[in-house]
Amino acid sequence: MLRARPIHFTSRPEQWAELLEALGLVSTFEDKDWFEFDAGSGRLALRRVQHDAAAHDPAGPQDGTTVFGVEVGGLEEFARRTQEDGTIAELTEASHGQTVQVTARDGFTFLADPAQRAADGTWATSDKADPALAVVATWVSPGVDDSAQELRNIGARPRSSDDESATFTTKNGGILRVIHGAAAESGDLAFEYDGDLDPLLLKLHEAGIEARISEGVLYVANPDAVGGSAPASIVVERTPDVRNQT
Repeated sequence: MLRARPIHFTSRPEQWAELLEALGLVSTFEDKDWFEFDAGSGRLALRRVQHDAAAHDPAGPQDGTTVFGVEVGGLEEFARRTQEDGTIAELTEASHGQTVQVTARDGFTFLADPAQRAADGTWATSDKADPALAVVATWVSPGVDDSAQELRNIGARPRSSDDESATFTTKNGGILRVIHGAAAESGDLAFEYDGDLDPLLLKLHEAGIEARISEGVLYVANPDAVGGSAPASIVVERTPDVRNQT
């Protein structure tokens, strides 16, 4: 079992909830400062933080940032298989409970948290979410080929690749993407949509959310951009027609 589940840190979860629901995600869990939203493919977690107008705090994520992450079934089995395939994966205790920390060759680390089964006993996300929408978790790496191998080792399925990026699907929903960059870090949150973007744009406008389409890409106003440190827009791209090619 493997699903994309990035975590977005924000001081504006209410505005984010409105945006996500307009995009077609469905709220499935809420506990104090933690919120989860299901897409047709993949899941997104929101973590409420206090807005900090100062410089980035090295002790923790900054308001408006996204952390690459996944959900898995059995933690011990996931760690064992990942280790056997050549990637460091260690069971550890985090503030939210037991998890697996994955450490890549470029020094990047991310967590594989335990997934919860749906009411029907499957690993499916909510059937009320727009089935065309997928969550994209992005990893920036100076070594795309090596990082792509790490994603293969955790069970992701190669979809496409070139010199600057590699994209993977997951068995239980969501897209994992590694793109070239100078430093190993989490990239910005993004989405894919397997359909015409115009109706989605209309839904956003009806919800009072600023959005536009330019050169085949939907740009949605980022609620965190008012803080000055987050990207101005959230990107929704069309799902490529050519799949399962590398």
